[in-house]
Amino acid sequence: MKAVFKRLMTMAGAAATFAGVSTAALAAESGIKEWQLGFQASVTDVMDDITWFNGFTLVIITVITLFVLALLIVCMTRFSAKKNPVPSRTSHNTMIEVVWTVAPILILVVIAIPSFRLLYKQLDIPEYEMTVKAIGYQWYWGYEYTDENMGELAFDSLMIGDPSDPAKDLAARQEVADARGVSLNEVPRLLSVDYDLVIPVDTTVRMQVTSEDVIHSFAMPSFGVKVDAIPGRLNETWFHAREEGVYYGQCSELCGKAHAFMPIAVRVVSKDQFQTWATAAQDDLDTANQQLLASIADTKKLAAAGKLEEISVAAK
Repeated sequence: MKAVFKRLMTMAGAAATFAGVSTAALAAESGIKEWQLGFQASVTDVMDDITWFNGFTLVIITVITLFVLALLIVCMTRFSAKKNPVPSRTSHNTMIEVVWTVAPILILVVIAIPSFRLLYKQLDIPEYEMTVKAIGYQWYWGYEYTDENMGELAFDSLMIGDPSDPAKDLAARQEVADARGVSLNEVPRLLSVDYDLVIPVDTTVRMQVTSEDVIHSFAMPSFGVKVDAIPGRLNETWFHAREEGVYYGQCSELCGKAHAFMPIAVRVVSKDQFQTWATAAQDDLDTANQQLLASIADTKKLAAAGKLEEISVAAK
C-alpha cells in the first residue's frame, strides 16, 4: 500500500510539473526571467564565447582591484604620518617604474588575444544556409526571406499591447495568448510581437540589417548578435541557434520616442516545422503561424507525456 501511495504521489508531482510547462515556458525557452542578473541563456557558440570572455575579464578586474586595495591599505598603515614623522625623500624606484609599466602591458595583451579572436568570430561570416533581411522602421521591424526557395515572403513585426495603458496592454496580450492557446507568460510585456521571425534550428543564418529612416540596432542577446541598422547601408552578421524556443531582443540604438517599444522576437523551430511553415506562409502567413503554434504545442505535449512515462517507470 505504501509503495502504491508513493507511486501515485510521484505521478501527481510529475503531472503538476508538466501542468506548469506553459507558464514557465518563457524562462525555459528564452533564458530570461524577472529581476534577472547577468546574460540571457546562450544558444550560440558566439554567445558562449562572449559569456566566457565576460567571466575571464571579470576575474582579471577583480584581482587588480583587490591588489590595488591591498596596496592602499599597506600605504595607509605602514607609511602614515604617525609611523613616519620624518617623510621619506625617495624620488623614484627604477624597479617599481619598470614593473608598473610592463605589468599593464602584459595584462592588456592577455585580454587582447581572446578579444580579437572573438571579434573575428563575430565578423567573419561562415558558409551560411539561409539569408534573412531585417529592416528597421520607426518603430518596428520588417523581415524579408531573400532566398529563392522562400518566394517573396516578407512581413512586419510590431509589439503587442499598449504600454501607455496597463489595462489595454493586459487585455491585448491576453487576447493574443488565448488566440495562440498559450499562457499570458508566453506573451511577455514589451517583448512579444504579432509576427515572430521564424528560423530553423541548427542552421547558419546570415542576417542583413538596414533601416528605412533613422539608425536602429538589431540586438539578440541569446545569440550574441548586435548590429546597427543604418539608412542606405546594408550591414551583415550571422548566428547559428542550437536550441528551439522563442528568444527576445530589442532595438539598442536610441531612435525616437517609441524606441523602448521596438522588440525583436525570434522563434527557433525544428527544420521540418520550418519547412512546413515556410511553404504555407507564402500563401497565408496567419494560417501558417497557427499551424506552427499547433505543431509546437503537440510536440511539447508528446515530450511531456514521454517524460511523465519515464518518471512513472522509474517510480515502479
